[in-house]
Amino acid sequence: MPGLTTSRIARHWLIAALVGGALLAVIGAALAIYAGLYIVAADVPHTQPVFLLLETVRDRSIAVRAADVVVPADLTDPGRIASGAGQYAEMCSGCHLAPGMKRTEISRGLYPRAPQLRRGSRPTPAEDFWVVKHGVKMTGMAAWGVTHNDEILWDVVAFLRKLPDLTADQYQALVKSAPKTHDETMQDMETDESHGAQPHDHGAEPRD
Repeated sequence: MPGLTTSRIARHWLIAALVGGALLAVIGAALAIYAGLYIVAADVPHTQPVFLLLETVRDRSIAVRAADVVVPADLTDPGRIASGAGQYAEMCSGCHLAPGMKRTEISRGLYPRAPQLRRGSRPTPAEDFWVVKHGVKMTGMAAWGVTHNDEILWDVVAFLRKLPDLTADQYQALVKSAPKTHDETMQDMETDESHGAQPHDHGAEPRD
């Protein structure tokens, strides 16, 4: 049947064209990468399509992995918020700034820019915790879970929920009211670990 044969031949040519086109695209991308055509300098922004792609990949990756995080019920506890304020001032404010704080040298040089969290945070508490604990590749966001236990990180998340409502004076007062400085907190954590105490994993997500 000539008609059927012609249809099969056309379909084969179409598949070959698609495969060939995909192969050429991969080879072209590989050559562009090897030639160093894409600029990775932090003072040269991504193209808009690349930025949107990376932003979508980041947001979906965080949302999926934070879905199983169990959020503590005491994030509004004043003591937890005050503790988080002290940690935030030491660990986070250099990049994310704080009420009444001018942009720092590091915040000006980061790309993508670290979000100014005093302006509000779109993520859920679970997503905030996941990011604070695990960090984000190629953004300058550190994985604080490598050096801090979950209890401390949840204190920071508790403070993040309060941060947008604070004036500069309220922020400074809250930082001063922190029960311990960051250094004292770290020393206590190191002491507990040296004595064999298990770190507090309050609200931690299950391990893979």
